[in-house]
Amino acid sequence: MSRLHLSILLLLFALLAAGGAMKHAVVVATAAEPLVIGQTFTIQSKVLDETRRLNVYLPPAYTDSATLRLPVLYMPDGGMQEDFLHVAGLVQVLVGNGTMRPFVLVGIENTQRRRDLTGPTTNAKDREIALQVGGSAAYRQFIREELMPEVRRRYRTTAETAIVGESLAGLFVVETLLLEPTLFDTCLAFDPSLWWNNGQLAAQAGPLPKAPAGKTRQVYLATSSQGDIKATRQLAKVLNSGSAPAATCHYEHLPQETHATIYHPAALKALRVVFGPRAEQAGSGQ
Repeated sequence: MSRLHLSILLLLFALLAAGGAMKHAVVVATAAEPLVIGQTFTIQSKVLDETRRLNVYLPPAYTDSATLRLPVLYMPDGGMQEDFLHVAGLVQVLVGNGTMRPFVLVGIENTQRRRDLTGPTTNAKDREIALQVGGSAAYRQFIREELMPEVRRRYRTTAETAIVGESLAGLFVVETLLLEPTLFDTCLAFDPSLWWNNGQLAAQAGPLPKAPAGKTRQVYLATSSQGDIKATRQLAKVLNSGSAPAATCHYEHLPQETHATIYHPAALKALRVVFGPRAEQAGSGQ
């Protein structure tokens, strides 16, 4: 055997040995750590006489600045096992690609959902859905008197506020819009449960009072193939009635969606429509 052949064989043996050693090499990995996407805190509510957990997503524009103030988007059903994660994901993506203005997102985790999100009812079947119903006024008081001041204390916020909800949370959004229209500047409700209390909330709705000077009020309503399409469409018509409506109301029917699937696609559309970049932001490339 020539020296050249011997050298080639030795090289092949060395490569094979190295490959075998690599197969058995120990992979060095660090211990798993929590994946942090936001902040969480609790409030001991005197209004509700219970502890309430809040989950908060802060967009990079906020965390990268020491002075920037942002509007706040509140959401019932805001627990980690509820709708907070997918809505926070939408805010992150839409702000990141420039189709939504940055907002602080505040999710309100549920304790007794059907108590908090429903108003009074005279319908006996309505009262069968939970041991307690009809607590929306107290829940709204908690948001107004305890949650909002605490959010303003903890975070750099503007005066602009919004609320988003689906199903019973959508019912609460609509009820708040009609009973206390100055609490939020923008209201988004998907498949709102307008059947509650024999449909009286939508049936008795009238035009909203004018927004305070310097304020604009927007409403976005959406229904799935299983939503209360007639009542929601009629509500949108009422809100847009008059020569100078007090709110701009957007309505969209999504027949391809069901009650179980509407939240995410409706929120994607709504956040782009009502929170799209303003003209001065678009012009500056922000």
